[in-house]
Amino acid sequence: MILVTGGTGFIGGYLVRHLAELGMPYRLLLQPGIDQANLPRQTGINVALSSLDDERGVSSALKGVEVIYHLVGVERAGVKANLMETEVNDLDRLTSLAKRAGVRRFFYLSHLGADRASAYGLMKAKGIAESIIRKSGLTYTIIRSSMVYGEGDNFTINLAKLIKMSPGLVLVPGDGSTLVQPLWVEDLVTSLIWALDMPSTENTIIEVGGPEHLPFLDVMKLIGTQLKLRRRYVDFNPVQLSFLTQLLENRIKDFPTTVFWMDYLAENRTCDLDSMPRNFGINPARMKHKIDYLNAALRR
Repeated sequence: MILVTGGTGFIGGYLVRHLAELGMPYRLLLQPGIDQANLPRQTGINVALSSLDDERGVSSALKGVEVIYHLVGVERAGVKANLMETEVNDLDRLTSLAKRAGVRRFFYLSHLGADRASAYGLMKAKGIAESIIRKSGLTYTIIRSSMVYGEGDNFTINLAKLIKMSPGLVLVPGDGSTLVQPLWVEDLVTSLIWALDMPSTENTIIEVGGPEHLPFLDVMKLIGTQLKLRRRYVDFNPVQLSFLTQLLENRIKDFPTTVFWMDYLAENRTCDLDSMPRNFGINPARMKHKIDYLNAALRR
């Protein structure tokens, strides 16, 4: 049995669909009060309702579980997120209970740049979480991923919304030269599943990304071109843009970007271009070939 946390999120939703198509038994660990609209469309879903701070509830959810995919994240919550509680304390509790329950494999989705000594809150929290997993006694696979995109994502769709709502000018952090390495969600999820049968991925930290190192400005222009929107992209001080983003998050409901984006774009977030072929035998898709969902997403 496979337990998936964060199964109603963007990446989790794709993983659950793949597991169902492959006939692999899985159980979703869902927070009480979860929006039913976010549940997978499959019938007969095995669901355990429990918050991650409920030891009895989590212990019950772990009965018969051999593998955990821990995909819970807080980036979508932005300034309202409790990084230490969700990324660190809840994970510490989960790994302890998983070890006690005899779980044989633990997958964790981290970020390129994760480092417990990082000056950026999200990267620091991810680094601390990685340390907890390495010391847990569980057989683990930590995937440090670049920005992930695909239908339903928080990356390209929110950038598209930002570009569309901008009145002719789009503010770009710095000069837009920060390098990113967008990874298609289908390629990431395929690697997560294939890793189950790859002993070489046990007790390792693997950095993965797409087939291109792209300046962030080029990503924004690529999205603008897909939407057929003509905009002028203007350099803006990253620190000031971070403060502005935080202000707008607090003032505008569902503002498309968050302060965590500023953390992610503060430095180049890339790994070796051959990371996916070398580690998983996957030739990842180029971004320009996989963003045709954007136009439909903005019409919803």
